[in-house]
Amino acid sequence: MQVGTMPQASADTRVGWRLVAPAMIAVAALVSLWGCTEPIRDEPAGGGDAAPAAHVSAISHGERINLDDHVVSGKTTIFDFYSDYCPPCKAISPELEGLARRRDDLVVVKVDINRPGVRGIDWESPVARQFSLQSIPHFIICDGDGRIVAEGREAYSRVRQWLSQ
Repeated sequence: MQVGTMPQASADTRVGWRLVAPAMIAVAALVSLWGCTEPIRDEPAGGGDAAPAAHVSAISHGERINLDDHVVSGKTTIFDFYSDYCPPCKAISPELEGLARRRDDLVVVKVDINRPGVRGIDWESPVARQFSLQSIPHFIICDGDGRIVAEGREAYSRVRQWLSQ
């Protein structure tokens, strides 16, 4: 090998990286898309510390809930199941608040899945178990009559579509 030249990778190594790199990108995209699934932090995630807007309310603190008690009649209600220990939840929170400010026909109800004093994402809380949560943020969308019109992936897609408008 000459001085100043890089060693050449074998054909096997180049083919291996061609297979591995797309798989790594796909895994990163899925983690980003699906949000938090593991209790990855002992401290609350940063960001989103501003006080919520008047058309955004926070409920539960880990306790079971009845969605009907929190649906706003005549408006689309987005239930946002979250934890302060979930970075994707904290990242989308200001976007949801902005959406609720821009749209008079829509309200956001944030459902904190963590019980007071629990560090990390509280997958064992009564509300997390009530809704069989396996990843957050998790959305449930109800229409103005209180009927569930979307949940999970479908609701996430609708919320993302509304945020991009």
